[in-house]
Amino acid sequence: MRILLLVLAAAGLCWGQYNPNTVPKRTSIVHLFEWRWQDIAEECERYLAPNGFGGVQVSPPNENLVITSPNRPWWERYQPISYKICSRSGNEEQFKDMVKRCNDVGVRIYVDAVVNHMCGAAGGSGTHSTCGSYFNAGNRDFPAVPYSGWDFNDGKCHTGSGEIESYNDIYQVRDCRLSSLLDLALEKDYVRSTIAEYMNRLIDMGVAGFRIDAAKHMWPGDIRAFLDKLHNLNTQWFSEGTKPFIYQEVIDLGGEPIKGSEYFGNGRVTEFKYGAKLGTVIRKWNGEKMAYLKNWGEGWGFVPSDRALVFVDNHDNQRGHGAGGASILTFWDARLYKMAVGFMLAHPYGVTRVMSSFRWPRYFENGKDVNDWVGPPSNSDGSTKSVTINPDTTCGNDWVCEHRWRQIRNMVIFRNVVDGEPFSNWWDNGSNQVAFGRGNKGFIIFNNDDWNMNVYVQTGLPAGTYCDVISGQKENNRCTGKQVFVSGDGMANFQINTDAEDPFIAIHVDAKL
Repeated sequence: MRILLLVLAAAGLCWGQYNPNTVPKRTSIVHLFEWRWQDIAEECERYLAPNGFGGVQVSPPNENLVITSPNRPWWERYQPISYKICSRSGNEEQFKDMVKRCNDVGVRIYVDAVVNHMCGAAGGSGTHSTCGSYFNAGNRDFPAVPYSGWDFNDGKCHTGSGEIESYNDIYQVRDCRLSSLLDLALEKDYVRSTIAEYMNRLIDMGVAGFRIDAAKHMWPGDIRAFLDKLHNLNTQWFSEGTKPFIYQEVIDLGGEPIKGSEYFGNGRVTEFKYGAKLGTVIRKWNGEKMAYLKNWGEGWGFVPSDRALVFVDNHDNQRGHGAGGASILTFWDARLYKMAVGFMLAHPYGVTRVMSSFRWPRYFENGKDVNDWVGPPSNSDGSTKSVTINPDTTCGNDWVCEHRWRQIRNMVIFRNVVDGEPFSNWWDNGSNQVAFGRGNKGFIIFNNDDWNMNVYVQTGLPAGTYCDVISGQKENNRCTGKQVFVSGDGMANFQINTDAEDPFIAIHVDAKL
């Protein structure tokens, strides 16, 4: 009996880091990329909580290198100088205020933790950092942490350049420098403890979990070692003994020796194959058809659903790098993108993360966007512009705010309504017209073919009149968009023309008249 109890206790401990710790029936995360803490706090209160968003992934909050030539790139935030909470998004007091205000309305905060490395070897020396802390990258001297030459992997990397030269060598990938970034010696207890101390300060403030940046470039056991030092979540908002949610950035598209599965013991992993494959299918490239999505998920070689965090695009691959590939759909391809995000949010696989971006001036040379470095909308002094909200609820100041697009917001609500319901009532025409339900709570249908659709299909829903939540929604017991009539036997007629603004329809029981 004692052994059984120990096994059950271990299983309970194990399970913690896979759970996003969201309020019940709030299932999706949004990445408010490069937003200021003040704007996130307001967005939690005025929009995210009322529309059922579960949590926010925020940009790295720690002190980073300031790069001013020609302008400040977004990636400077991935060049740590210290673990002080002060960045373009705001200072420590503003960060604490955001975490409190978001938690108070049931929206969780997940921090992008950059702990594999410090700034690049060419970062120079001085005080050009977001808090003004002194550092000397050449000497591996970061007194604001403090880290010194003892705390880096320089002696452990066996390439001539000190850089990763082959992704087929797991030792290089994990012990050498990624893009010249100074690689921390995570096998040293001092480094592990220092990282855990930083993460624990954030947990104590009320943070609910972490995205572990560049996890593929760390040994799984080293990550485990600092995760084992983490506190339980703050009992002001979470029940006693709750573990932080962990999802690790492991780019595994197949074809390399490092696998996402090596990291399952630590938490979930980012399933990069998801967006790459879904983009290929929805673009109808390589002979792919939506009909092939019937066994979407593990049937496509993805990691198990209970170990996956999924997304159509992220801040890296929407710019064509970090497991980019031309198939990735983004806000620049709005019509196809909304279909892909709609499919993701309707389908039960994984924990879903929605992207919220900013625009940049795209300019292509030899097929590459040479402006992929451009940072967030900024004032002349380099400070980040606030996110302004237009009268039609879209965003201004060059913030895209895909999470505020009606189709995406309403599908976030759809996912909450159907949470826990099985994948059901699949239908396809053998081509690019497909449909599926989620038990007796919701149903979605797509026409990605080049001809009009007019079909009767089984929805599995109770009889009645439903509002399509893509073309509109239910307001004051009427539909602002299309209506769908479900008969007593669960059948319904769907007509979607190829010129429809959005070639898909979604209905659920909370949108029934």
